[in-house]
Amino acid sequence: MDNSYPKKEKLKSKKIIELLFTEGKSVGKYPLRLVYVPYDFEEDVPLKMGVSVSKKYFKKAVDRNYYKRVLRECYRLNKAELLNHINQKYCFMFFYQSADKLSYQEIENKTKQLFEKFGKSLQQ
Repeated sequence: MDNSYPKKEKLKSKKIIELLFTEGKSVGKYPLRLVYVPYDFEEDVPLKMGVSVSKKYFKKAVDRNYYKRVLRECYRLNKAELLNHINQKYCFMFFYQSADKLSYQEIENKTKQLFEKFGKSLQQ
């Protein structure tokens, strides 16, 4: 499996991000949340992913950027888990929603659990 996060997979479209917030479904595993919506985009990738860390919880940009890097890395390393569950094109938004400062290892474990929970929610 290719453990990369290429530019084509990055969610940048404001239209799609707006769609995620209005029509998207979500699964959560504290302090992470994954909002997703099936969407047929032109690029030849199975999914598009965006990450976000709230200014409400982390006032300093340095802290927000650190957690965004951690989320992107956790996604990159565990992307195969997501790809196993999807059979159509999806857009995802990955959030860190807490003021609690978890370690990288804790966030990675929560990410794995979140992706498993996402797979179970699709099967229902």
